[in-house]
Amino acid sequence: MKKVGLLSDTHGFIDEKVIAHFKSCDEVWHAGDFGADVNEELEKHFLVRGVYGNIDGQKLRTKYPEHNKFSIEGLKVWITHIGGYPGNYDLKIKNEIQINSPGLFICGHSHILKVMPDKKLNLLHINPGAAGKSGFHIMRTIVRFQIENSIIKNLEVIELGKRGVIEQ
Repeated sequence: MKKVGLLSDTHGFIDEKVIAHFKSCDEVWHAGDFGADVNEELEKHFLVRGVYGNIDGQKLRTKYPEHNKFSIEGLKVWITHIGGYPGNYDLKIKNEIQINSPGLFICGHSHILKVMPDKKLNLLHINPGAAGKSGFHIMRTIVRFQIENSIIKNLEVIELGKRGVIEQ
């Protein structure tokens, strides 16, 4: 069993609440738009898998791919920053996701929290929303879940507080 912490769109901001909520996680996955120094802070505490986002510079684009595809606990995972969602996948990935769909498809970019099944492709789509304080979202969010024998269990959405209010 693996316990995973998932976040996106930090845009250069990470607070101690994220570290505390992910303390029990085996891995932390970031769905892009890290911003400056966020990956380094996360890597002090966790094994990090991620993808670069549209705001990320060359340093992060060298370290992380645009698409991160892997298997964990028997589950095929695909993380990308701009991917869309069931019924409205981004044109860049639409054909490939239909031909070679993962069990779990993760993206960021929209700052809109979504956890929804794609019954047609037999996958779960997760966009963890935005954990940072830049953007139009109201509530900062992260997601935590477990994967065991290719099954996603105990999925939790965690609200970190309103975007403009950072409580310590």
